[in-house]
Amino acid sequence: MHPGVRPIEDSVVRDFKVNLSYGRYLHLDELLNAQHPVSVPEHHDELLFILQHQTSELWLKLVLHELREVTRRLAKDDLRPALKGLARVKHIQRTLTEQWSVLATLTPSEYAEFRSFLGTSSGFQSYQYRAVEFMLGNKDRRMLALFNDDEAAREMLVEALETPSVYDEFLRYLHRHGHDVPVELLHRDVTLPYRFNDDLVPVFVNIYSDTEKHWEAYEACEELVDIEENFQLWRFRHLKTVERTIGFKRGTGGSSGVDFLRKALDLTFFPELYAVRTEIGVPR
Repeated sequence: MHPGVRPIEDSVVRDFKVNLSYGRYLHLDELLNAQHPVSVPEHHDELLFILQHQTSELWLKLVLHELREVTRRLAKDDLRPALKGLARVKHIQRTLTEQWSVLATLTPSEYAEFRSFLGTSSGFQSYQYRAVEFMLGNKDRRMLALFNDDEAAREMLVEALETPSVYDEFLRYLHRHGHDVPVELLHRDVTLPYRFNDDLVPVFVNIYSDTEKHWEAYEACEELVDIEENFQLWRFRHLKTVERTIGFKRGTGGSSGVDFLRKALDLTFFPELYAVRTEIGVPR
């Protein structure tokens, strides 16, 4: 055998009439044939555009899977596995953010050749992305109207809307562990977007002022801040990729485009965890 050729070991499975193969396990025949460009004639770069968004949706599916488990674990006071889940979400977020660098290789001239074929389809209509925001506390019942024609998507969003967010469950966890979380936050309407509560800030001041005593709560706080910061980085990278690709054109789904995305940078999931930073180290 040629020295540069690696032999196939005799023990390697070759018969897949009965045995489960890699391709069948992953349903690769479906996955790799799920890209259907709509441009006529088909534009070379449309495959990149489709794959970018499909892979993002797969990662968002995993984010949702992990966040659901995080909320369940927090509700059971099982903090360590919850933190493990948040750590995994952080790695997924970094991957999603870095993916924009691939789409950024799509120049304005290239995108212009097939953008008109996209019609009114838009990433704004991603129900999984919306569900992630709901699970982190940025809930907006008005968004349900975008999915009136997709029963499964609407059901997913209704469930996320009506389920306590990660932050809701974390605050309940803190209450059960002796922290003076304002009672109105423990019984708030979880279908509404979370709003800053000034009375919660002293709770976090107490945690950050004695990290050794409150180490687990402190660690959880910092994990949540990481999640929010990563989300903001993703939003910013999204904005800049859109800006370099279409400038200030309107979005295909009808939004104002870059200006609309820029407003999202002001949204926050865990406002008190940022407010407490101003208070740390201030003489009292």
